[in-house]
Amino acid sequence: MTTEKIALITGANKGIGFATAGALARAGHTVLLGARDPGRGEAAAAALAGEGLDVRFVPLDVTDPATIAAAAALIDADHGRLDVLVNNAAVTRDRSRPPAELPVADLREVYETNVLGVVAVTNAMLPLLRRSPAGCIGNVSSGLGTFAFLQEPDEGLARYANLLGYNSSKAALNAVTLIYANALRDEGIRVNALSPGFCATDLNGHTGVLTAEEGGAHLARQLERPETGAFLNENGGTYPW
Repeated sequence: MTTEKIALITGANKGIGFATAGALARAGHTVLLGARDPGRGEAAAAALAGEGLDVRFVPLDVTDPATIAAAAALIDADHGRLDVLVNNAAVTRDRSRPPAELPVADLREVYETNVLGVVAVTNAMLPLLRRSPAGCIGNVSSGLGTFAFLQEPDEGLARYANLLGYNSSKAALNAVTLIYANALRDEGIRVNALSPGFCATDLNGHTGVLTAEEGGAHLARQLERPETGAFLNENGGTYPW
């Protein structure tokens, strides 16, 4: 990315989203910090702004069409375009339960945020991304959602192989990423799946081996890469789908 980009990050009041906001802002970009909880979102944006960074809170619940539309209208009014969209917001409801014990209501809740929320936000922001000279969409995914992993889980991560809600939602997100990458390729809008690595966050009970700050730095670097339609990994390469 060049300097002075306008970037929106969903689910950015804590964890990897917050770390990514800091990394992009320190690189000279204007960061719109999306969060569904106004108090937490305002506090997160204020913490980064207190470092002299250009970070602003945008109320945004990816499961609420009204807040999505309002966020798009606010960005349009204040900036007139969007250069980078990072679909980071995600939830899990598996809690180590076997697939047969995960209620369908919980599975539906995961998909509402991890898949349908991404589609809803992306569609709402596309008119703004089309005004950018080089629009970019990064969908924060996970190696746990690749078919390569699901077929032959790595020994160190095998205990996470049967997370029905999280893993299947990330597999669906990977498909969404490829579909949008193909649809937007001729318009010059890059769309990739991103991997921060196995970071210690609230989502996994802080069992990850990387810090959220390290994960955010990985995502910021991946957003600079020229590919489209790829699953970029934290080691500078790509994951198989």
